[in-house]
Formats: sequence, structure tokens, C-alpha cells
Amino acid sequence: MKVVDISIAIVKNEQSNYLIALRANDSHQGGKWEFPGGKVEVNEQPAEAMCRELFEEVGLVATQYNLLETLFFDYGDKQLNLHFYQIEEFTGQAVAKESQPIKWVSKGELALYDFPDANKGVIAKL
Repeated sequence: MKVVDISIAIVKNEQSNYLIALRANDSHQGGKWEFPGGKVEVNEQPAEAMCRELFEEVGLVATQYNLLETLFFDYGDKQLNLHFYQIEEFTGQAVAKESQPIKWVSKGELALYDFPDANKGVIAKL
């Protein structure tokens, strides 16, 4: 089974709320909430993929960020290398460019949303 590299943007705004989006029902782990992100393309670095995906999905440009954690996760049907980036500063206004529901939630509210299992350790660290 091929391992897929995924880069994820954990965006926190000035009110200390985090940006989350609802995965499409027909996607892997569909119907669950996630932080914006996606696959790392060929000849692309994980940080580049995170910046590209963040802009493509919600129209934000990450101007300052750091790698929070990289972890391997095996869902059984899919194996992933996940690169979680904490976005310290960004420009733009979050807009659902792929028609997905998005919202800003507090750190405490994150526990109320159903995230893929691979995200739960990182959420606990926040």
C-alpha cells in the first residue's frame, strides 16, 4: 500500500479560534471535520503543499507558520504521513472555495466535532 503525504494547516485567528471544514461525504473519512489541507504533489515540499491547499480551499495565505508535528497513521484502507503546520500569521478572509461548510471554533469546542482519528492527538496538544 502506497503511503500518501498530506499537509494540514492549523489556522488560529486573533480571537484564538481555529478554522475547520467539513469533509465531503464521498471522500475518505467523509462527513468528518478537518483542518484545511491535502495531498503533497510530486516535487512539492510539505510546507508548499500546505500553503497551496490553504489558499485553494479557503483563500488564506499563510505568511508565518511552523511544523507542529509529523506522524504516520494507518487507517487500514489508507496509510498517511501527516504534516501538521501551525499557522502563526495569515492574510485574507476564510471563504469556502470548494463549497464545503467552514467555521471558526474555540479550542474547547474542537472536542465537540467528529475529526478523523489521525487528528485527535494533535487536537489534544493544542
